[in-house]
Amino acid sequence: MAVTSQAPVSENEPVIERVSPVSRRVVSIERAHDKSTCLNFAARAASAFPGWSAKRASERAKYLIEAADVLERRREDFSSAMIDEIGAPQDWCRENVRFAADMLRQVATYADETERVEAIHEDRGVVSKATRVPCGVCLGISPWNAPLILGIRSVAAPLLCGNTVLLKGSEFAPCVFRLLGEVLQASGIPEDVARVILTRAEDSEEIVEALIASPVVRRVNFTGSTRVGRLVAELCAKHLKRPLLELGGQSTMLVLDDADIELAAAAALKGAYLNQGQICMSTERLIVDDAVADQLVERIEAGRKNLRHGDPNIAETKVGPVISLAAAERLSGLISDAVSKGAHLVGGGRVRDCYLEPTLLDGVEPDMRIYREELFGPVLSVTRVANDLEAVTVANDGEYGLASAVFSSDRDRAEAVANQVHSGICHINRCTVDDNPHAPFGGVKSSGYGRFGGRWAIHEFTELRWISSAAADG
Repeated sequence: MAVTSQAPVSENEPVIERVSPVSRRVVSIERAHDKSTCLNFAARAASAFPGWSAKRASERAKYLIEAADVLERRREDFSSAMIDEIGAPQDWCRENVRFAADMLRQVATYADETERVEAIHEDRGVVSKATRVPCGVCLGISPWNAPLILGIRSVAAPLLCGNTVLLKGSEFAPCVFRLLGEVLQASGIPEDVARVILTRAEDSEEIVEALIASPVVRRVNFTGSTRVGRLVAELCAKHLKRPLLELGGQSTMLVLDDADIELAAAAALKGAYLNQGQICMSTERLIVDDAVADQLVERIEAGRKNLRHGDPNIAETKVGPVISLAAAERLSGLISDAVSKGAHLVGGGRVRDCYLEPTLLDGVEPDMRIYREELFGPVLSVTRVANDLEAVTVANDGEYGLASAVFSSDRDRAEAVANQVHSGICHINRCTVDDNPHAPFGGVKSSGYGRFGGRWAIHEFTELRWISSAAADG
């Protein structure tokens, strides 16, 4: 069933029409905001800032908890929209609702931390303290692939810290983001305090640039591609705004010769094919010791064959379509390039419209595009190595550094290898796809900088102030 805008749209209003990768039909029509409207929203957010920031953090936390409750009550609305707009399998839809609600509740537990005052060593009769204060208006820019998780992540910590927020949702999931805006309003958060904006693709660059340039916008957080992230960083630098960037990831899984093969194979299958490999932490590069490579590839291929691939409206489907025809064609080209240069297509690789069969490639080498380019699709490439040193060298031979994993039955050995891998996140004997609202989430190199999650997010969305006063006469 088509998902349509609940709000009436007049003939002269700009709209976003989303064509589903599942059916190739228009499934949502949502009102788009133009530049002047977005700048007006920013001004209204600035006007709402004094009142919102004056509330105690514990009071702001209650709104987040209420938003979690509202979100869970609308689980089916979100699942339907995600299936239609981005082709997400039902498991991924449920996980988005579950984790987003959990994130709201967990962020709320940091209320006291946002108001913590730290005493500074007294000197020369001066009393000093360090405090954190909200910044003002925060602009969040969120992608389509995990719209609830990443949308909520863009707004929860800024709101708790006392900021007002504009969240720019993706034009690939306009209904999902409109529903998210409705959840925030239904929780009691004033619309000028937290607002979702939607823009047409052809207008987005101009509008984002105008918002970053606006004097009332004081922080920017962006989750998306490295290409766009660089543009956002350049704009922020031009206007002296501090950005938080979580960008591309070409996550790497290293399997040493003493690894538990069954455990590693299960992690690789989840990491490579969950949500069609369209997760920033998706396992794209499998670096495996020659001694166990044949055994591991055989196990992964057996599991890959059993993955239900097709229509995400069917509950048993594990791998649905990729986001667009262009994405499917690009991935097909990367597979063809690798095979033409000597890689072995173990299984999968067939393309029909937006549907790319889950794919496993062995023998991937540095001269192949797939070795260096972020895939963002259901493709796992295997590179074989002779020892731990070569595994680390290959893992670090790339521009990305978001998530990684090391598999070994020897924890000390695994940690020694993990400490040499250039990534912001590394898991031992666990899948690269993992998140925790309390953990510092972010990458290094071309995967961005800054950290979402836990108390570290508070540092991103507040200003640190030094306040001093002369000591009272004794």
